[in-house]
Amino acid sequence: QLRLVESGGGLVQPGGSLRLACTASVTLNYYSLAWFRQAPGKEREAVSCISRPGKITNYLDFVKGRFTISRDNDKNTFYLQMNNLKSEDTAVYYCATLREPCSSWPHVSGGNWGQGTQVIVSS
Repeated sequence: QLRLVESGGGLVQPGGSLRLACTASVTLNYYSLAWFRQAPGKEREAVSCISRPGKITNYLDFVKGRFTISRDNDKNTFYLQMNNLKSEDTAVYYCATLREPCSSWPHVSGGNWGQGTQVIVSS
């Protein structure tokens, strides 16, 4: 079974940056990948998706232009670079493999899930 472990969360001021990483126990070559988040009092939402070759990406409208998803299959790792963070970005972020291709965006669902990493954007 594929295991995913997130890292890189923490506390940051508005306008700051964080880079989340998700490392897998085995190769990620076969998977479309995504980041999800769940803010307090809100449902979990898909933040970004990246295709298997890494050429196609999708983003939640609110994070477009601020977040960048990328992957490094040689390291069994993918990332979410988050710039110009806003208080509304505060959430627990989860990495996941997808059951569907990124072409299904935003109607995607996770297959394998990481444990989650907390991101708090506050002054």
